[in-house]
Amino acid sequence: MRDNYPYFHPLYAGQMLKPPHPVARAAYAMAMAVNPNNHALDGGRASSAMEIEAVREIAGMFGWREFLGHLTSGGTFANLEALWVAGQILPGKHVVASAQAHYTHQRISSVLKLPFAAIPADRWGRMNMEALASRVAEGDVGTVVVTLGTTGLGAVDPLPEVLALREQYGFRIHVDAAYGGYFKLAGNLAAEARRAYERIAEADSIVVDPHKHGLQPYGCGCVLFRDPAVGRFYKHDSPYTYFTSGELHLGEISLECSRAGASAVALWATQQALPLVTGGEFAQGLEASRKAALLLHERLAGSPDCLAPMEPELDIVVWAVRGESVEESSARAQAVFDEAAARDLHLALVQMPASLFAAGAWRDAQENATVTCLRSVLMKPEHLVWMDEIWNRVKDATHAALAKVKEER
Repeated sequence: MRDNYPYFHPLYAGQMLKPPHPVARAAYAMAMAVNPNNHALDGGRASSAMEIEAVREIAGMFGWREFLGHLTSGGTFANLEALWVAGQILPGKHVVASAQAHYTHQRISSVLKLPFAAIPADRWGRMNMEALASRVAEGDVGTVVVTLGTTGLGAVDPLPEVLALREQYGFRIHVDAAYGGYFKLAGNLAAEARRAYERIAEADSIVVDPHKHGLQPYGCGCVLFRDPAVGRFYKHDSPYTYFTSGELHLGEISLECSRAGASAVALWATQQALPLVTGGEFAQGLEASRKAALLLHERLAGSPDCLAPMEPELDIVVWAVRGESVEESSARAQAVFDEAAARDLHLALVQMPASLFAAGAWRDAQENATVTCLRSVLMKPEHLVWMDEIWNRVKDATHAALAKVKEER
């Protein structure tokens, strides 16, 4: 296990990896002494009650009091359940999502035998509303996936505009907030992102991942439905499982059967320690992460060596390294990535459309060109305290990489 990156440390600022809270670790370990199974009350009496309470608190964060929901093994399975229900309600209809949405939506749609179409992203990495309006006007779209926090850019799709289209065309709206859902509590979002989060309660289904910003161990996802009546699609008969109680068994509203009750115990305990309230300690951690991202973006935007295409909407920062061509810029990004790692700063690389950058950024950029960019996910509150050190290492790594390029010439 020593062959890992230092995910816990602020100098790990690459992928979406955030250490679980100590309370979550302790609660999970304690629960494993029993090893409950939250499929049926026989297997997890206390942990099932904790799951129901914890999920109710997550739904309340989004403004729902009446709902159907449960934990899953992760965001992928949670999204699968949401699209499975959508397919039951509107069989054969298309699922559409932004080209910047998570790739699993297309793959899940394929598994469910639902046709899928990608909607182009706009200049800010959000779903292009003109393209969406044109697509739903064709009349065969059943579900629009709205991403609040794309995994590449952290972009927030314009939910209010999608809701307006729903009034006209009647499709379902599924909000994939696996990454960004908890930012509903953050008080320092920009106005456009805030408007999207304020309307989240009007979606038909929501997915959020407690094992991302929710400080939980893997795997812990959550799926929520605004209409509790969708539980009818889960109905099944078991010859032995559901006879010990007339109360709700979580297995009766989940596609998964055996599920780790320890995940529910850890989540419940964490939310007891850090309630999901605006202005609370948990929310302040999210605000610190966004502030760190804004600071890094500001410094990158002022650097003559970098291209920072947009202000981050959440806590993910993406930038390119200046070069004459897309190919040169991409090679330089790889070189900076390597130099940063040599300085114990761990970033990430991501392929982005060159169209996200200002016109003329590269002389050879074709219409569908992609460029390799650097990406930093500043999801630990400690990133704010370490921002000067992080920036100094980014700057040093960039200068070292560009110096090597000049030497090679």
